[in-house]
Amino acid sequence: MPIRIYNTLTRKIEDFVPLVPNHVGFYSCGPTVYFDPHIGNMFAYIHADELKRMFLASGYEVRHVMNITDVGHLTSDADDGEDKMEKGAKREGKSAWDIAKMYTDIFFADSKDLNIMRPTVVTKATDYIPEQIELVKKLEALGYTYEIEDDGIYYDTSKFASYGDLAGGTRAGNKAGARVEFNEKKRNPTDFALWKFSPKDQKRQMEWDSPWGVGFPGWHIECSAMSMAELGPHFDIHSGGIDHIPIHHTNEIAQAEPIVGRPWVKYWFHSGWLLDHTGKMSKSGGEFLKLALLKDKGYDPMHYRYLVLLGHYQSQIVFSWEALDAAKNGYERIVRRVSELKSEGQANQEKQKMWREKLLAPMNDNLKTAEALVVFQEMLKDKDTDDATKLAVVGFADDLFGLRLAENAAKIGASGDAVPNEIKALAELRVSAKAAKDFAEADKIRAEIDAAGWTLTDAKDGYTITKK
Repeated sequence: MPIRIYNTLTRKIEDFVPLVPNHVGFYSCGPTVYFDPHIGNMFAYIHADELKRMFLASGYEVRHVMNITDVGHLTSDADDGEDKMEKGAKREGKSAWDIAKMYTDIFFADSKDLNIMRPTVVTKATDYIPEQIELVKKLEALGYTYEIEDDGIYYDTSKFASYGDLAGGTRAGNKAGARVEFNEKKRNPTDFALWKFSPKDQKRQMEWDSPWGVGFPGWHIECSAMSMAELGPHFDIHSGGIDHIPIHHTNEIAQAEPIVGRPWVKYWFHSGWLLDHTGKMSKSGGEFLKLALLKDKGYDPMHYRYLVLLGHYQSQIVFSWEALDAAKNGYERIVRRVSELKSEGQANQEKQKMWREKLLAPMNDNLKTAEALVVFQEMLKDKDTDDATKLAVVGFADDLFGLRLAENAAKIGASGDAVPNEIKALAELRVSAKAAKDFAEADKIRAEIDAAGWTLTDAKDGYTITKK
């Protein structure tokens, strides 16, 4: 079945043709680990995960690389301001290294809750300093760089004729990569830092020797260097949010293509934004919507993932508690229907194949997750498909959507009663108590569940809860 995907670079939907048959080289821009991720951050990672799952379901081998930005991402796109890691360290009274580890762990904990598959390779910027320095040296040898005294080594965008093509900008108007402020020492407004010098009057926590002096890499150089180190000079697909298009991804291309030639990346995949009532969700505005807050309010992370999949990855979705409630109700209806399926008998291979292909068709057509979910619900209602076949398709759908339908269906009581969120929460607390070997607490929690009218039974892959 052919795969078609929108390519930001060409601004059209194209047939996906991999550089190596049956293999996908895939790079995702990862988090800057200086603060808690919010659900708007996770929006893009869910879409990248869906893209990966679609390739896997279509029979491709996927080498997925994602970076962790733990140095070099300044608070301003004008290449000034504090490094976000140093700022986070000051805010919390910890070292920049400790900040990086803490928020990396939180990011991957949220990813696990949202059932986002871990990348094949996770690269930290601080582990690839030699590769970044080497890339800057190559650009310097080709004549693409210049130095601003007491500031850093900069990329001269006037030397790269196709600068801004990804963003559809024009050099004359300086639209692509435009900065909020213009450093008058730059040759062009769109020029950007490759290597920043450490301030002479202070020592940074994260700094390294280089041919140009002690300092640290610019934000953009890390992705070019690390992706080529792990995927080679050319690879298939690069993902990120639409906010990466005009500056970060535009600059990545400018750094890579003078060295490796065009095209460096064949397909560019960009997801839209999750918006709140004020506009784009951010860490500084409004109620800070972390996944933990949703869980504290009784929502399963799958309710949020389902909400995201109800839209298209290129669209903007406005978050509201009402929309999340609607998604929760829709998700729970599907889970309840799955819980009612009987496992007796053998799956019909022909029908199973038919439904798999029907599910994949909208996914392979520019990742239409909402349409694929409609197909899935049609399958659940289909009177000509037996339960054993439906259960086999549920397994495929779980691999495709990552919604943990079978797992959560197993937690619905045999009577068909949905397990209340407070009982689910107690069951998860018991799991944590057992992991901590606090068996007295685990027994106490089981007794609470029992007193509430539910029976918790341990199973090989977790537990089941049934109504008494």
